Amino acid sequence: MKVAVFGAKGRMGGEACRAIEAECDLEVVAQIDLGDRRELALGADMAIDFTHPDAVVDNVAWCITNGLPVVVGTSGFTPERLDMLRELLGANPATGVLVVPNFSIGAVLMMHFSAGAAPYFESVEIIETHHTMKADAPSGTAAITARLVAASREAAGVGDMVDSTTHEAPGARGTEIAGVRVHSLRLPGLIAQQEVRLTSSGETLAIVNDARSRACYAPGIVAALRWIGDRKGLTVGLDTVLGLARS
Repeated sequence: MKVAVFGAKGRMGGEACRAIEAECDLEVVAQIDLGDRRELALGADMAIDFTHPDAVVDNVAWCITNGLPVVVGTSGFTPERLDMLRELLGANPATGVLVVPNFSIGAVLMMHFSAGAAPYFESVEIIETHHTMKADAPSGTAAITARLVAASREAAGVGDMVDSTTHEAPGARGTEIAGVRVHSLRLPGLIAQQEVRLTSSGETLAIVNDARSRACYAPGIVAALRWIGDRKGLTVGLDTVLGLARS
C-alpha cells in the first residue's frame, strides 16, 4: 500500500515515515511538507497528515476531493472542526477520513478505562503534560478524554462533580471541558503524559499513560493505515480500529 505523508519533515511525520518503511506491506511514495505540491500524493493509495492545526483542514479537503483516504494525526480537532469534515464528506461519502487524537495504544486504553471508571467516583480531573513545541492546549487526547468521562457519567445518571471554588486566579483550576477540569503543562524535554485522577472519599484511582519515545506511536500509525483503505465517511479515534467499544 502506497502512502503519502503530509508534514513529513516534522517530528511525528518523520516517525510516521520510519514506521511505514519498517513494514513490508507499506511504502512511502510522497513526503510532502511546507512549500511542496499536494499533487505529489496523487499516486498514493492513502495519506496521513501530521502538519499543523492551521493547515490540516485544507489538506483533508484536498484528499476528499481527490478520493484519497486519509488518516489525520494533527491536533486541534474540536467538535466544530469535526462537523466541518462531515460537511466536506457530504451525505454519501466516497472516501474515508480517520481522525486520531493519539496513536499510542496505551493512551487509547487509558481513555477507555477512564470512561468506564468515571461513574464510580465522585470527581474526575485530567492533568496532561507535553513538550513546549506543542501548538494546542489542552491536547486533543485530553479533550476527548474529558468528553468521554462526561458522557459516561451522564449515561449512568451520576450528578455533577463537587467543586466549592468561588475565588480563583484565571487558569488556576485549569479549563473546563464538558464539566471536567483539564490542566495542561508544557515543559521542555518531555514528549507526552496524561493522568486521569478519579477520587471519592478515602480513595483515589490514577490512570496514567506516559509516552517516553515517539516510537510508541508506530503500531497505532500502522494499524490506522491498514484499516482506512476501503472505509467511507468520518471515524474518530483509534479505539474503533482496535475494536474497543466506547463506554
